[in-house]
Amino acid sequence: MNITVDYQLTRNSYGKLVLMNQFGIMHEGVVPIRAFPITDPNHGIALIDSQGHELMWINQLEDLPQHYRELIESELAQREFMPEIKRVSKISGFITPNTWEVETDRGETVFILKGEEDIRRLSATSLIITDNHGIHFLIQDRLALDRHSRKLLDHFL
Repeated sequence: MNITVDYQLTRNSYGKLVLMNQFGIMHEGVVPIRAFPITDPNHGIALIDSQGHELMWINQLEDLPQHYRELIESELAQREFMPEIKRVSKISGFITPNTWEVETDRGETVFILKGEEDIRRLSATSLIITDNHGIHFLIQDRLALDRHSRKLLDHFL
């Protein structure tokens, strides 16, 4: 269902998203959630209320009016922090927990990997690595990494 003139999406004075439905009911603190955040981020987005109930389903972001699309994209950008690893510089050891030094699309960082179970395959070539603080790091294509990075990563796969 697309947002039409029957719906209004705004931001209140506290910066929270507010959805007014076709019956005039206001829902404050609306949160957009992607159904497929990595594999298909622009399709299938639910707007949910503070109790987790789905208020609206958006098939495609492109179908929304620009103002609504910008509001949702802004909210998603604040909620979804997932740096993409471009290079693995160093790993402190091959027994977990260990410390990883990596270069991401957001700069260099260091994190602790608690256990090998915190490296999850999304596809044959893409991975998600979760650090000890719950931050997710994406490797879009491990085969596209440099040789040194692949060699270090292969110890955990």
